[in-house]
Amino acid sequence: MAKGYWVSVYRVISDPERLVAYNKLAAAAVQAAGGRVLSRGGSRVVVHESGIPERVVLIEFDSFEEAVAAYESEAYREALATLGDAVERDFRIIEGV
Repeated sequence: MAKGYWVSVYRVISDPERLVAYNKLAAAAVQAAGGRVLSRGGSRVVVHESGIPERVVLIEFDSFEEAVAAYESEAYREALATLGDAVERDFRIIEGV
């Protein structure tokens, strides 16, 4: 079974305090759903082409279905409500190979 991944690239962070509050709630929701953070932040980033040198987050789940279910969970919805419009990001759920 292919793994599932959350991939987030933050283009703009307009309210860092709300991002911190979101991170606490999101971390708990991800952990409860079996997710593992592979990369968060990006203190060392080399960008190419149209790359964005902002915060990048990569989270792994045992399956694509688990990744989708985690996003749709009540716990993660609460985290998203806290985040609101504090960031502009590109968020994707993708299936591994």
